[in-house]
Amino acid sequence: MADRTMLIAMAHPDDESFGMAGTIARYVAEGAAVHLICATNGDVGTVDEAFMEGYATVADRRLAELQCAADALGFASVTTLGYRDSGMRGSPDNEHPDSLVSAPVDEVAGRIVQVIRETRPEVLITFDPFGGYGHPDHIAMHEAAVRAYRLSGDPDAYPQQINNGLKPHQPGRLYYQTFPHFFFKAAVAIMRLLGRDPSKFGRNNDIDLTEIADNTYPIHVRINYRPYKKVAARARDCHASQLNPDPPFLQRLVQNLFSRPVDTFMQAEPPVENGRVRHTDLFHGG
Repeated sequence: MADRTMLIAMAHPDDESFGMAGTIARYVAEGAAVHLICATNGDVGTVDEAFMEGYATVADRRLAELQCAADALGFASVTTLGYRDSGMRGSPDNEHPDSLVSAPVDEVAGRIVQVIRETRPEVLITFDPFGGYGHPDHIAMHEAAVRAYRLSGDPDAYPQQINNGLKPHQPGRLYYQTFPHFFFKAAVAIMRLLGRDPSKFGRNNDIDLTEIADNTYPIHVRINYRPYKKVAARARDCHASQLNPDPPFLQRLVQNLFSRPVDTFMQAEPPVENGRVRHTDLFHGG
């Protein structure tokens, strides 16, 4: 297992823990080298004043939480790209010149390519094309990571890296983090039965469950992380500023739908001809 290497390309501090902490914990425990790229500093995340004691900025708090989670999960390395959080769709933060969505895709891809060539992973994981729930930074990171996957093995791409001694490297597989959308459809139905608007969900009522349910992607790999649930929980708890300690009933209900210790992924490259293929290992040989 020691020669297994995985690179995860995410957008914000907490994406690594809220979506796949169990998978990361499992592979690290099994001896794989798991590396992380975090594109933004989480500057625009909502942080209650109580969590800001001892921190000058929201970014400082969010990055400290990322380090806490990284220690809990055991990443081989963490690379932060330092872009500004772009905020949710339609917010003024989307227009900030330092935001991730304002950065040229080729620029971001080049920085990911550099990490690929440095860490030489067999597996690259990023968001699905909808970014999970439509967040602009997630979609931007998806686009950059896919471009990086396709160019990292090309010696003519980003030649300055080659001149600096890095060798081209093509990861064997590209995966998208996915969710079992049956549960989102169930959550939408439950909210409507209770007279609530499923397009206004989450801590800030800015997540549209109906849109998530409509953006479905096949699941090719299911990772059971039951033995590592406590490690995953520790990592998630590190991001205390982003957790609601007392979520309303509907939010708890939806969260309980995702209580199974299973993470799911779509194999994007090489493409899967049979959409019903199911694996239990991201490094599977088939």
